Amino acid sequence: MSIEAPGEVTLVEEKPADVPEGGFRVATAYSGISAGTELTYVKGTNPYLSASWDRALGLFAEGTPSIGYPVRGIGYMQVGRVVETRTRAVREGALVAMAYGHRTGYVADPLADRFVELPGDLDPMLGVYVAHMGPICANGLLHAAADLHGPAVRDLGDGVRGRRVAVVGAGVVGLLTASFALAYGAAEVVVVDETPARLDIAAALGADVLATEQDPAVELKRRWRHAPDDRGADVVFQCRGRPRALALGLRLLRPQGTLVDLAFYTEGADEVRLGEEFHHNGLSVRCAQIGRVPRGLAHAWDRERLSYETIALLRQRGDLLRRHVITDVVGFAEAPQFLSELAARSRHSVQAVLRGDVEDERG
Repeated sequence: MSIEAPGEVTLVEEKPADVPEGGFRVATAYSGISAGTELTYVKGTNPYLSASWDRALGLFAEGTPSIGYPVRGIGYMQVGRVVETRTRAVREGALVAMAYGHRTGYVADPLADRFVELPGDLDPMLGVYVAHMGPICANGLLHAAADLHGPAVRDLGDGVRGRRVAVVGAGVVGLLTASFALAYGAAEVVVVDETPARLDIAAALGADVLATEQDPAVELKRRWRHAPDDRGADVVFQCRGRPRALALGLRLLRPQGTLVDLAFYTEGADEVRLGEEFHHNGLSVRCAQIGRVPRGLAHAWDRERLSYETIALLRQRGDLLRRHVITDVVGFAEAPQFLSELAARSRHSVQAVLRGDVEDERG
């Protein structure tokens, strides 16, 4: 799939590459669409399109873009069946989770491409979460755990177990994060969103829900009391890339609480106010994105472990996620129009999945 220009998505045909010695070929079974990151390329709002990222300095420099149109290879939620292999690293017929973009097939090098073989008891469609999206959300919980325990974290639930947790945003990231918090024994999990249909999904997954039309901060702080003058969420996971969502998340926190931010703000955050609750309550914001785990934990919490935690979540709560979160399944031929409609907001989806031509079988 190729994004030729803002709003212009097409399918392009590429000649399949030969499988080199040590490599393997997959045919795509499922490819999950990220309605956040991917659509920024369709809309033309991704910062890489207008600035260059200096990895050494950790700075964006305006002017020369890092990426230009056409943009190819977007997508990071793929499940493929191994149809040819010249390596002992993976067997023919195996289902693997990878992140190689929206393609009907791919030739992989085990030394360069990360893959996770899916267990036979897992719904293959849920495998779209194993390589990347699930670890994104698991890393959010890991940041909450590190906020409490530093490098002494032993369990992904160390930051939520027995605590009152608020999740802002009921998109895929918020719903998976809330599911992780529920699975790891949070005392309460409340999901806040402005869309009733998405709140219905969060409720179906087992979370409590609050709409934004009435002030959720007042409601939660009346409900969650820790001590006199100490009310609100122990930890907030901010999962929506809108400044007003970040501003709301800060208001939900108890004094000296921490907001773990998993969102991607492509248009800045002008609505965030730092002179009110942030300042007077002594709050903290921790950015959790998949490029790194908390300092001091990289040796024990690599991407493989986060994928394993995702598989454990899917085994426990996969039926609910499959039934309520995956809202659209379409063929690759329909993908260009589907993405264009999502970007134009003429169509709405929670988790959309592209279905390949591979036979849907387990094993």
